[in-house]
Amino acid sequence: MWAQQLIEPGVFKQVSVPAPDPADLVAGETQLRVHGGAICGSDLPYFAGRVSPLFADDSTLAANVPGFPMHEVVGEVIASDDPELPVGRRAVGWATRTTAMAEFTVSRSDNLMQVPDDRETSDALTLQPLACVVETVRLLGDLTGLRVAVLGLGPFGVLFCHVARSAGAAAVIGVDRVDRTDLAEDFQIDELVHSSGDRWAATIKDSERPDLVIEAVGHQTATLNDAIAALAPGGRLFYFGVPDEPFYPVAMQTVFRKGLAVSGGIVSERRRCLRQADEYLRRFPGLHQRYVTHRFLMTEAQRAFEVASVPAKGRLKVQLIVSR
Repeated sequence: MWAQQLIEPGVFKQVSVPAPDPADLVAGETQLRVHGGAICGSDLPYFAGRVSPLFADDSTLAANVPGFPMHEVVGEVIASDDPELPVGRRAVGWATRTTAMAEFTVSRSDNLMQVPDDRETSDALTLQPLACVVETVRLLGDLTGLRVAVLGLGPFGVLFCHVARSAGAAAVIGVDRVDRTDLAEDFQIDELVHSSGDRWAATIKDSERPDLVIEAVGHQTATLNDAIAALAPGGRLFYFGVPDEPFYPVAMQTVFRKGLAVSGGIVSERRRCLRQADEYLRRFPGLHQRYVTHRFLMTEAQRAFEVASVPAKGRLKVQLIVSR
């Protein structure tokens, strides 16, 4: 099979490697012929050469695993023991081996959902990140009347703004160092703050402090404490951005004095969450068109990751599609 393989930090090479044998699948696994994938912020540290905790990543320079790192996937079911994923139909969800930049990938079946017939590959790919956001907002409980701030207006941050407003938030504040003025209306952002997180937290008026902050930046420690500093007393922080370090310094004195609640977590029951996302996207069918800003062929993975690695005005979700 063909695959994109990361051979050193920031460098892909297209290779030909043995395809997974459907006979080697264990119970609860599904093999897909990949139709397309999308780049998540959690893929980018590995593109830069970071060691992955997902497998025995002991290769020099970079992981050198065919298809790695990409987990957002749509593909045709080649082999499966799951009656909800019949052979020949398409599936969307998580490539749990994070190897979706290849002709074939294997995933846990319960991390996938059959793609509705009326969804093209591109809009089906939007269901995976949207599933994470819709489920997280559901778990946060009733947002009615709350001031909700989203720190980081990348592909996940803008979805959080849209879903939080739809869930009844009184106001949604979006904070980003990149000017996202062009996105405010489409993603239901009531107040747009073009600023770094620390400056926003240091200058916010007490009367404008949010009741809930969703930290959607991740990958560094500073914005965690910016969110804590910005919150109103008794507020909540949900840390959605993927942590790159096992331990983070937390401004505990502030958490204690303000009486804050801090939480985070990953999405479980993923097939149910994908169904929720499909229902949400049917309520807002124009969301996908505004969300996906760049599409590349899978053979252009190098350029796609370079674009996705640099926050820029006008750039949100980057997808890679297999030419057919």
